[in-house]
Amino acid sequence: MANGLLRRLGGWIAHYLNGEVSGYRPTAMDDVETLRDILQPGDILLVEGNRRISTAIKYLTQSTWSHAALYIGPGVVSGAADDPPVLIEADTEHGVIASPLSKFNGLHTRICRAVGLSLEDRQAVVDFAAARIGLQYDLKNIFDLARYLLPTPPVPTRFRRRLLSLGSGEPTRAICSTLIAQAFQEVGYPVLPAVTRRPTLPGEPEYCETCVVEVYHARHHSLFTPRDFDLSPYFAVVKPTIATGFDYRQLEWGPPCVADETAQANPACEVAPSAPPA
Repeated sequence: MANGLLRRLGGWIAHYLNGEVSGYRPTAMDDVETLRDILQPGDILLVEGNRRISTAIKYLTQSTWSHAALYIGPGVVSGAADDPPVLIEADTEHGVIASPLSKFNGLHTRICRAVGLSLEDRQAVVDFAAARIGLQYDLKNIFDLARYLLPTPPVPTRFRRRLLSLGSGEPTRAICSTLIAQAFQEVGYPVLPAVTRRPTLPGEPEYCETCVVEVYHARHHSLFTPRDFDLSPYFAVVKPTIATGFDYRQLEWGPPCVADETAQANPACEVAPSAPPA
């Protein structure tokens, strides 16, 4: 009975945290059709986010991005033909799910693409994530969820990254980047590894008395956050506006925005407000 009560309470908190905040306006966004034309299986879609939990995650990571989803392409998971589930994501309320691209319509997004990833490893990344659809977070661990009820948790900088990892021991975590990082690490693709150097040894092809070899050490996947894919030197940032062909000479310019009260009457000149605390 106690476990059932904890699950219900955890479910309520998870549902509350996944609620949208009012007043959110993205600083930039790409339409769904453009994203659909650019995205490739294995790409990571970073999302600014307009949920209550997004505010806390962006504060803790000091980043624009609060959510990440893996693009798997159509046909991997069955769904509506006109808006098929082409993304795999994880959250506290629903666990690991497949979602249509339209779910993130109107939000600020960024595409991160693994450079030089082979077709076999790309498919392995997709298969790894797809095999985990349906996994649920243990909602009995309500303390792991309750910490996000404060939009700006009073946590020292050195502890912020660890605060993002939920301690249930379950395969899913609050931060969707955990699942994605684990998928790439399974095929030996780096995200933000620790790098050390050692001298070369006699008999090694690159041996010389002054030569060194870089050794990569994978960080635990539970410590990755959405911004790490943006910061990683091994993922390229793909901007749809540029990828589809951008020519500044073809732009039609209107009157410039003026820094006075007249600018407020022009919706195009309004500054997107910050999301208020949940």
